[in-house]
Amino acid sequence: MPKIDNILAILWMLSSGEKITAQHISEKLEMNIRTVYRYIDTLSTSGVPIISEPGHNGGYTLLNNFIEAPLFFDLEEQTSLYHAAVFAEEAGYYGGEALNRAISKLSNYSNQEQATLINQHFNSLEVISRLSSPSLETFLRKLEQAVADGYTVKIIYLKSGEEQSKYRLVDPYKIIYWKNKWYVIGFCHLRNEIRSFRVDRIESLMLTENKFNRPENFSAREFFIKSLLPTKDDKEGIICLVINGDKSVLADICQHWFLGHYLQERTSNQAVFLLEKDMIHTYVPYLLLPYNKSIKVIEPISLKKRLIEVLSELIKFHQV
Repeated sequence: MPKIDNILAILWMLSSGEKITAQHISEKLEMNIRTVYRYIDTLSTSGVPIISEPGHNGGYTLLNNFIEAPLFFDLEEQTSLYHAAVFAEEAGYYGGEALNRAISKLSNYSNQEQATLINQHFNSLEVISRLSSPSLETFLRKLEQAVADGYTVKIIYLKSGEEQSKYRLVDPYKIIYWKNKWYVIGFCHLRNEIRSFRVDRIESLMLTENKFNRPENFSAREFFIKSLLPTKDDKEGIICLVINGDKSVLADICQHWFLGHYLQERTSNQAVFLLEKDMIHTYVPYLLLPYNKSIKVIEPISLKKRLIEVLSELIKFHQV
């Protein structure tokens, strides 16, 4: 462990308020006791008010009025960091190794009482892990560096529906995680416009020496969501979609990333959406079918007919 980490570990142990011996610090941090004395002297020289009591029952403590540095986290903050690490692992976060090192430091710098309490809270949360792709880690690290430093990247990308990969130059503005997938949003020099790229479809990636300036007030979130939603060009073609159903089921539908965008009115057993007619017939049937008999379409009648058509097509397909 680097010197600065050892010094901070000792300071963290002293912050518990309990008297701690040099021998205990030596055993806890697995270092020579002479090194412990040297680090204690370093802390004292830097202005940390360490009280040293010699003798059989002696040890080191801090003055009660010592002001803790921002590095010190209380129980709630430490628990939140542990939980954040669990969710990050679920998302396939590319900085997992560094995150684990940070979490290890929290464990090393906690006294026995703190460690017991944190462990109790940590074990109260479990996230069911998904199958992650370790191969993305290298790409995500390079993209994060490019985004942070403002460097253009050179990628070979296989677009959905195409058989041939294409070489592209991209100015990466932001990395986004959406529905178990990683995306990079940026300016595509090939298309001369802002595009989104799925990281798992990138076949090779290299940082260039070309710098770029990110546009001011650009929101990657707004761009990405807008790109997912069909445009409503014909204002006169907007019609009502009325759905009745169980309260909890309607709540789930109203929170859907697509339908929730068009929600106009909601009661305990009914939800009203305003959508373009073509959108209702193209997208909505496939969104509603998984809810089976827990909902019922009231309007428009044409959607009821479209639902029957979709079901008939599925039946014919599986009968072959």
